[in-house]
Amino acid sequence: MQRIYARRRMVPVSASFLVASRNSRVLTHFVACDDATGEVIGSVTAVDHAHAYGDPENGSSLWCLAVDPQAPFPGIGETLVRTVAEHVQARGRAFLDLSVLHDNGNAIALYEKLNFRRIPAFALKTRNPINERLFTGPQPGEQLNPYATIIVNEARRRGIGVDVLDAEAGYFALTWGGRSVVCRESLSELTSAVAMSRCDDKAVTRRVLERASLKVPAQAVAGEPEENAAFLAAHGRIVVKPARGEQGRGITVDVRDTETMERAIASARQHCDTVLLEQFCEGQDLRIIVINKKVVAAAVRRPAEVTGDGSHSVRELIEAQSRRRAAATGGESHIPMDAETDRCLAAAGRTLDDVLPAGEVLPVRKTANLHTGGTIHDVTDSLHPELVEVATVAARALDIPVVGFDLLVESPDRPGHVFIEANERPGLANHEPQPTAERFVDLLFPQTRGVL
Repeated sequence: MQRIYARRRMVPVSASFLVASRNSRVLTHFVACDDATGEVIGSVTAVDHAHAYGDPENGSSLWCLAVDPQAPFPGIGETLVRTVAEHVQARGRAFLDLSVLHDNGNAIALYEKLNFRRIPAFALKTRNPINERLFTGPQPGEQLNPYATIIVNEARRRGIGVDVLDAEAGYFALTWGGRSVVCRESLSELTSAVAMSRCDDKAVTRRVLERASLKVPAQAVAGEPEENAAFLAAHGRIVVKPARGEQGRGITVDVRDTETMERAIASARQHCDTVLLEQFCEGQDLRIIVINKKVVAAAVRRPAEVTGDGSHSVRELIEAQSRRRAAATGGESHIPMDAETDRCLAAAGRTLDDVLPAGEVLPVRKTANLHTGGTIHDVTDSLHPELVEVATVAARALDIPVVGFDLLVESPDRPGHVFIEANERPGLANHEPQPTAERFVDLLFPQTRGVL
């Protein structure tokens, strides 16, 4: 429940409170679980007014409805609300009420679908972490993307001035006292041009990390077909990617034959003239965020996959999952249906028109990038000390204040790694509940650390 609250930017409650109220007549906590994994993917709380304060109107309330934005199933929120309604009705309560922030369009649409009706009411609210943004006022200027917004919100919370310079590209200036810093999301003026250029070129990144005695895969620049074929033959399975680029564009993973390789090279060249061939390494895709030479967050990224229901085609499942991913990430994540998707499906013996049996899980992409529908799962608290150490060594080698490293690991709680690349503008919003935005603003304006 805490994990889901954090991902939904809700205020977490203490574990001791939840445990203490597990047998309460006032509060009833419901959770939705994934039968396949056992993970909690949604939760809601019912409040019984009669037991709470002897309500003369015999009512009840719904509180803290939250659904994991990466949950693979639709309809979780609706099921939880219906469950609460049936629960309080069985107790003989006269009504179920709730309050919702005025701009929470998705929640309002759900409640209206379930025939909740708006009532005229007046309430006094004390400023707290739940409603703080109502007190700080509307966002300045144009709407920023989630990666810029998380930083701007933290800055405004501390009383730091915000000037949006280019909302579409994510540029803004933060000012406090006599100091002003221009940022593009998590890339700031504190990152030197040299450090940025080292991360921008994946071949340069690899050489810098290799000289720092860090493990990197074998790599070559794509050239003549005979040279490319020799590299493929030497390693058996390779990754083809543009030397420059971001968000997973132009990358083809686990290439095993020359025909696919040459197509992948042509695709990568649409994004950058220089194309790299890289040894394919097995492992989990791990992103580590390092700010001011300290590890702040770590998460395993998993490629997009769909779960069959016995009635919908793979195409329909991808479309539905893509809509949910886009809604959960402010439009930043969706699953493309392109040649790479077709290749992944063909490797599994499937096509877009196949109907998956209920419960069958089908990977539809090889890359785990969020922008191609991948999901991200926090592992900061279980990260092995060796991985913490190598990430800080890598940040020092690149001499960069804010960076996201992509590694392949056997498991995030075990030693052993291979560095894949470095991102000079990592998406901090992807790592909640870890305090990435807080540490970023600490870096820029250390005097405001701890300001409420």
